[in-house]
Amino acid sequence: MPEITLTAAQEAARRFVLDEAGFAQLTTIDARGYPVTRTMAAFLQEDWSVATVQRRLHRRLDQWRRSPRTEVVWTGTPRPGATNERPHVFDLDLLPPRLVAVRGDAQFMDPEWTEGIYRAAVTAQRAAGHDRAPLRSPDEVATQLVGVLIRPVLVRLEGFGEEAQSFLFRPGPHAQGGQ
Repeated sequence: MPEITLTAAQEAARRFVLDEAGFAQLTTIDARGYPVTRTMAAFLQEDWSVATVQRRLHRRLDQWRRSPRTEVVWTGTPRPGATNERPHVFDLDLLPPRLVAVRGDAQFMDPEWTEGIYRAAVTAQRAAGHDRAPLRSPDEVATQLVGVLIRPVLVRLEGFGEEAQSFLFRPGPHAQGGQ
């Protein structure tokens, strides 16, 4: 069976994140140099950057100020039609899950950007009937929330190819793909 192309895997991964995956796991580095991972809402952008809007009280903001290096991961069920006929090391009798991992640098954004990302996300959620989160005014967004953009340096896709095929690429104008 022919291997899936990077372009096809990217398209499938983007659909998976936008339509199925839901929450992401975000990892920062704490003051002692250890990774800290938590689940949160994160929004994959067309250029593979990741937009986040969060309350000002979170420790991850201080962690990003110390070290902007971070990773955002979405995982989920195996793709339809997935196989695992030739495990490389261990046979767990399971299909490989889908994974989209964006490694990058966190950049704090201005209030206008934060308002735009917040408003677009909350509008889409409310249109889908998801209305339990508080609806904040522009003043509340400016005083209570912080916008952070994760600028990607490397993206890894797993579970979108054949068998254990995975994909690595560097987004941007001089993007390089590889497996």
